[in-house]
Amino acid sequence: MPKQIIPLSARKVETTRPTDKAQSLFDGGGLFLLISPQKYTADGKPLPALKGWRFKYRFEGKPCLISFGTYPTVSLEDARDRRQEAKTQLSRGINPSAERKGLKASIVAEVEVKRNTFEYIASQWFAVQEKEWSSGHAKKISDRLKADILPMLGSMFLSEITTRDVLSALRNVEARKAYETTHRVKTIIGQVFRYARVSSIPGVLTDPTEGLSKVLVHHQVKSMSAILDPVTLGRLLNDIDNYAGTFVVICALKLAPMLFVRPGELRHAKWADVDIGGAVWKLPVEDTKLALRDKAEQKGQVQTIPLSRQAVAILKQLHPYTSRSKHVFPGRAVSRVMSPNTINSALRTMGWDSDTVCGHGFRATARTMLHEILQFSPDAIEAQLGHRVPDRLGSAYNRAKHLEERIRMMQVWADYLDKIKGEQSLRITYNPSL
Repeated sequence: MPKQIIPLSARKVETTRPTDKAQSLFDGGGLFLLISPQKYTADGKPLPALKGWRFKYRFEGKPCLISFGTYPTVSLEDARDRRQEAKTQLSRGINPSAERKGLKASIVAEVEVKRNTFEYIASQWFAVQEKEWSSGHAKKISDRLKADILPMLGSMFLSEITTRDVLSALRNVEARKAYETTHRVKTIIGQVFRYARVSSIPGVLTDPTEGLSKVLVHHQVKSMSAILDPVTLGRLLNDIDNYAGTFVVICALKLAPMLFVRPGELRHAKWADVDIGGAVWKLPVEDTKLALRDKAEQKGQVQTIPLSRQAVAILKQLHPYTSRSKHVFPGRAVSRVMSPNTINSALRTMGWDSDTVCGHGFRATARTMLHEILQFSPDAIEAQLGHRVPDRLGSAYNRAKHLEERIRMMQVWADYLDKIKGEQSLRITYNPSL
């Protein structure tokens, strides 16, 4: 016959004290109270007794054990109620342990879902992506998040954001007629959701930005304004010579069309990288417009920019004025570079509007005229522009390719600028209508 178990009393549960060994007080039906061995503080004082309820059972022939909590938080009566609930589950073919784990997982998932606001996940996404971006691009993304996304979506749970919610946020941007920004904001939101899906964030099953491009106003892509007519370019070059600005700005204006580097690359030029005697500017790849990953891969490389005789003459004249700064074109403070708006502001002061020319447009001017008028090869021009040049290994940056042709090209280009400037100057001088 099975051993008879006398049910526990509330008094026995309360008064039984721990000993040097673990004790099990059985109540019957698989329920028992496990009393841990007595433990002491560092100075020898006994710690409170630790008593935990356990339920022992078999499921599909295998022994199982689960906890019902600790005494006195869970009383004897509470433990018996939980035993009965577990037995009811067993009678229905349900494993109490598996049921409990499933319930716990669902509770954890629910808590996780509630914690995952758009702002929280967006901050995780940004931290990962920021490592691949330039500081300027990261600031743009951060600004768009703060200004156009987080005010409406930031506090919402990612799992509850709908296409309607996203569209409402985008319409706010669109109302400012910032159509290009609207599409960029949509892209950011979509990237956050794709990050959440790949990261298995609970509750995120779809991307609510899908299909929204079809209902947004499409912005007209506007190319950088550039002068493609030699006569007009000659007029501009004469205006630059006669510009009543500071000497540093005049030098920058003269070199901008002559070297046709990106405006930011020109502004951040350093004397340490300019070899006036060797007639070359070795622009470090770290100072070019490349993604951080590409900069890391090409660390230590330079983009070689041959300097024509005219460019060397300008730099020689400028050197005494700015050599105290590490920058060729310092700002008002020697430690800073020229403002991003300086070149364009000077062009506007001379009467040249933004639809006609801008600092970045000199690149398009050079690209077009070098090929169509001066007959240089597209490969040499693209290499000088710092673009990807296809080679037998595929599309890649090759910053030393076509160097001999580029040296000749930069001198021919500077001579051509002098030629059209002189021709336009003669037209003005001998114009009978003046």
